[in-house]
Amino acid sequence: MERNVAKAFEEATEFVDIIKQPAGSVSEDIRKKIAMETVDNFRDHINKGFLEYRKSVTESGEFAVTEWTGQGSILCDVLGREYIDILGGFGLYSYGIRHPKIVEAVKAQLDRSPQYSQEMLDPLRAKLAKVIAMLTPGDIQYGFFANSGTEAVEGAMKLAKFYTGKKGFISMLKGFHGKTLGSLSLMGKDDYRKPLLPLLEGMRHVPFGDADAVEQELARAQAVGDDIAGVVAEPVQGEAGAIVPPADFWPRLREICDKYGVLLIADEVQTGFGRTGEVFGVDNWDVAPDIMCFGKALGGGVVPMSGFFSTPKIWKVMEPNPFMHTTTTGGNPIACAAALSAISVMHEEDLPAQAKMKGEYVRKKLGEISERHPGIFSKITGLGLLIGMEFVSDEIGYAVASGLFAHGVLTAGTLTNAKCIRFEPALNIPMELLDEALNRMEDVIKSL
Repeated sequence: MERNVAKAFEEATEFVDIIKQPAGSVSEDIRKKIAMETVDNFRDHINKGFLEYRKSVTESGEFAVTEWTGQGSILCDVLGREYIDILGGFGLYSYGIRHPKIVEAVKAQLDRSPQYSQEMLDPLRAKLAKVIAMLTPGDIQYGFFANSGTEAVEGAMKLAKFYTGKKGFISMLKGFHGKTLGSLSLMGKDDYRKPLLPLLEGMRHVPFGDADAVEQELARAQAVGDDIAGVVAEPVQGEAGAIVPPADFWPRLREICDKYGVLLIADEVQTGFGRTGEVFGVDNWDVAPDIMCFGKALGGGVVPMSGFFSTPKIWKVMEPNPFMHTTTTGGNPIACAAALSAISVMHEEDLPAQAKMKGEYVRKKLGEISERHPGIFSKITGLGLLIGMEFVSDEIGYAVASGLFAHGVLTAGTLTNAKCIRFEPALNIPMELLDEALNRMEDVIKSL
């Protein structure tokens, strides 16, 4: 593409002027133009491969479904088409879209100071760290904030290596921890790893939920002198299809890690802050990890936010040189304002309890639909409102997902299980919207 600085400035200014208008006041001609141009811009400047996988393009007719605004559990495209959101931004929208209290806190902080100087002490980051220390199980007390879940996992891996002086990790088959190189090394599926090998050395993978396999790997490593710094797992495997481990898995992991002197790292990026029916996923088994990773819902669905936290004993290795792990924008004031407000909303609305009750309700209703329409579902999995709907074939899963989209319900598949699509709405989604989404799902299944 030829360089055209004047045109670049013109297009940027034009779109900023559109952004400044209330969403409903933009003319229909401009909104249609946005819908058309967005497809072109994705194709020419983002990645045209995305367009082949987006139902918003392949199933939408003349005008692509171009995201424009949303509130609660309803998303609206640029042409006014509405969708019930049971995708939840892959766990981002635990509090719903644009929760008014979270948006209000962010706007207030934006007017005060959107970023920090890097030299003065910033009170929001300090307060949020204290609040999370009080929320987390065990002796978790210190933390570091970043912007994305994979950054949190990378930081946790570095901390484990600093503290133990060891290089290896045990993670779970089908596990998902992010796509930067360290996190990708932990991933338990070859699709994203294989083209980039070799990754970090010293990685071992075992079946999720199999504590005996973890202990056997640790015993083998010890026997041959291989160093293992930590065992990394999601409390419930999200991208594998909302897979819940056996009841004794996490308690046994804690015992095994203590026995072999390795750190237990819980990746709570998708399960944290109420998603599974408890504040944190590990709370379902009363287990205190050595390091915890957070992301997605931490920023309230308004500002990107992540972090990793650990105990004073482990964090002490970071004190001699606190600049061993830094980031310019992590824990910025507007992100911290969003997180503090989100935590308040989680308490005020008792979102973990809502997730537990609604999750049980949805799984029961899905089970009834499965009984009425045999040969469609192979199983329903999950905990709280992290629910996986696994179908008997990839083709049926795709047909259900695209059919739901045509019926105004937004969902998507999981990244490491092609036959599974997710039911992962906001934790405060109204019951009538849940019922409507389930009714539309049954209508789609009837049509197959």
